[in-house]
Order: sequence, then structure tokens, then C-alpha cells
Amino acid sequence: MVFKLTLATVALAALVGAANYRRVSCPDGINTATNEACCAFFALRDDLQTNLFENECSEDVHESLRLTFHDGVSFSKSGNFSGGGADGSILLFADIETNFSENLGTEDGTDALAPFLTRHLVTAGDLIQFAAAIGLTNCPGAPRLQFLVGRPNATAAAEDGAIPGPADSVDTILARFADAGFTSDEVVRLLASHSIARSDTIVPNHQAVPFDSTPFNFDTQFFLEVLLRGTAVPFNRTEPNISGGEIDSPLAAEGEMRLQSDFALARDSRTACEWQSMVDDQTLMMENFRTSMMKLSNVGQDISKLIDCSELIPEPLPATKPNATFPAGTNSSELQLTCASPFPSLATDPGQATQIPECPDGDLNLADCPS
Repeated sequence: MVFKLTLATVALAALVGAANYRRVSCPDGINTATNEACCAFFALRDDLQTNLFENECSEDVHESLRLTFHDGVSFSKSGNFSGGGADGSILLFADIETNFSENLGTEDGTDALAPFLTRHLVTAGDLIQFAAAIGLTNCPGAPRLQFLVGRPNATAAAEDGAIPGPADSVDTILARFADAGFTSDEVVRLLASHSIARSDTIVPNHQAVPFDSTPFNFDTQFFLEVLLRGTAVPFNRTEPNISGGEIDSPLAAEGEMRLQSDFALARDSRTACEWQSMVDDQTLMMENFRTSMMKLSNVGQDISKLIDCSELIPEPLPATKPNATFPAGTNSSELQLTCASPFPSLATDPGQATQIPECPDGDLNLADCPS
């Protein structure tokens, strides 16, 4: 009797499992999905890769990833700010939000995504998160992000002042993130995005100035280079743009700029060890960023009402530089360490000082260089 009951239980479990994994046919007649809500994103994925990212880890990937931050961190647990979090308000109310002081430059991302919002039946919040997840797959070493569907469209713009800036103190940055629901460790983990970041506004008359010497790779090099002693600012300028949050760079001669906030977070006693832990640990950095981005992409949302469509996110390109190295011309004597944990032993790149590639007009998107 017990034996028959056990068999029946196993059979029932198998049927339930089969039902849970049953796929639906999408209206395009080509694709299938675990949920019909995922179907609209197949065409969107192809459209983004072909007509925006062009299957490259480009400036457009950075701009799309940046929107997830500027959209999501507008949320406030205390009610000090009225933003709804990851709801797409920066795209729906771009004429308002891109004019906020700390959102300057985000109009490149909103302008790029706006046509996709009109071509596809998706919400603005879903589009922002999906574009970032898809774009990041073109960057060697990036993690595969979760993607949930069902964010309602924002009904009002976020409030100015909710986004911390690179000129802010560590106290201010951590307090604003805490109000949005993030720990100090999660702040540092999200900054792995700066491994593929650029600045379009801080350095005058230059576009897409990189934050590290491997601007097209999602790797730990960024966490190393921020710990190096600064020497100057790029492009033969005499002073950093303090109002824009710039500080001396260790690789100024090679065209690399550094944010004051990155410099400070890497050396603050509350965040230095978390920062240092990701130097030369690609796996840890990827996992830390993946889990922190899960939180950022859903901030302000009722996750129980969202549908998991992560199956649409391809596996990213493997890391081409899994180990951090001291850039040519630098060494361990230039490290400025606050955390007492042992620092990894790293090799040094051979040859001349690292040269960061760029077009003659200063654009880091080499595929678009004028001939």
C-alpha cells in the first residue's frame, strides 16, 4: 500500500513538473517561451542587437546600463523623494529627468531607446532593464543577468536630487543608496559597471573618456587601477574638473579619467575591503554584480507580480582578461590601500605605458571612427 502510494506521488510530481516546464508557442510562429509574456522580447532582442548594439560592447551598452541606475535609484524608502524606482520614468519623462544635474548625459541613452519603445509592445521599465541585460552580453567577462517582465509604466517623473553624483562625499552616497534600499557592499558591487564606463560630460570637449585601461571588457582591472596613486588629469589639462567629480588619474597620459567618488569609496574604511576583495577575482566580481543588479532592476517593484523571462538573455562572451595586471609603467608601490586584508600578487604588463584606443575625435566606439 505504501509502495503504491509512493509510486502515485512520484507520478504526480512528474506530471506537475512537466506542466511547469510546458512551453507556449509565440505569435511569431518561430519561438517558444515558458510564459507568453516573454514572447514580445524575442523580436526586441534581435532589434536591439542589430540596430543599437551591433553585437559590440560599445558606448550604447554603457548608456543602456547607466539608465538602469538613474532610473532605479530614484526610489526612496523614507519618502524623501517621490521616484518609483525601476519603472521607466527616465524614458517616459526624458524631457524632465535628463535635465536633472546628475542625469546630464543620459539623454544619449533615452534617445537611443525611444524608437524601440514605439516599435515593441513592452513597458519602459522592462525595456530599460532588458536593453542593459542584452547589451552586457556583448562585453567579455560580464555576468548573465536576471530579467523579469511586468513593470508597470511610470505615471510621473522622478524627483530631482535623488541620484548621488561623483562629487558627493562617501557619507552622502552611502546615505542616498541606503534610502533606496542598498547596503554599502552593494554600492561597491554595482560599481563593477564602471569597468565599461565612460564620461561624456565631465571632461570638456572629449567624448567617451574611459574609467580604466580595458574599456571594452567587464573585468577586475577597474578595481585595481582605482587603487593606484593619481598623477595627473588626461589630455594635458592642468586641473581636474572638481565640480564634475574628477580627480587625478594614474593613467592620465593614456587618456584615462577617474571619478572622485570611485577614488573615495576605494579608500573609505566602510567600503575599502569590499572593493579590494574583487581585485583579481573575476568570478566574485561577476556574481556580486549579478546579484546586486537583480536588486537594482526590481527596486520599487512587487516582484511577486513579475514574470521571469531570463531565458531570453544569452550567455555573455567569456572574459578575455580574467586576471588583473599592473598597467605597464606602474607597480605595487603605487597602491593606496586602506583595507588590511592581504593584497593579491599581480603581474605587470610588459612594454610601454598602456595606450587607450580612441578615434581622432575622442570617441571610444572604434567601430564608428571616421575613415
